[in-house]
Amino acid sequence: MKPFTEKVITILKQIPKGTVMTYGQVARVAGSPRGARQVARILHSMSRKYGIPWHRVVNIHGQIALNSDEGVWTQKNLLESEGIGVGQDGRIDLKKYQHHI
Repeated sequence: MKPFTEKVITILKQIPKGTVMTYGQVARVAGSPRGARQVARILHSMSRKYGIPWHRVVNIHGQIALNSDEGVWTQKNLLESEGIGVGQDGRIDLKKYQHHI
C-alpha cells in the first residue's frame, strides 16, 4: 500500500462520530493538497475492507457527493443518526460539523 493511501485511511478512521471532513481536507492533511479524487477512490475501493466511516466525508460545499439516490439516502441517514443536520438542499453546515486535525 502506498504511503498516501495509508495516511488517508488513518485520517478517515479518526473522524469522530457527529463530524465530517471534506475530500480535499483529507487529501491536504495526508500531504497531497490536490488529491481529493484519490481520497474518493480510496473510499470507494477500501471502505468495507478497512472499516472506514465513508459517510463522514463530503464535498467542499458540505454536500453529499454520491450519484445514486440510494447512496445519497444512505449517507444522509447515517449522518443524521450521528446527530449531523442535513438541510433540505442536502448541505451540512461545515462551520458546525467539520472536524479539524
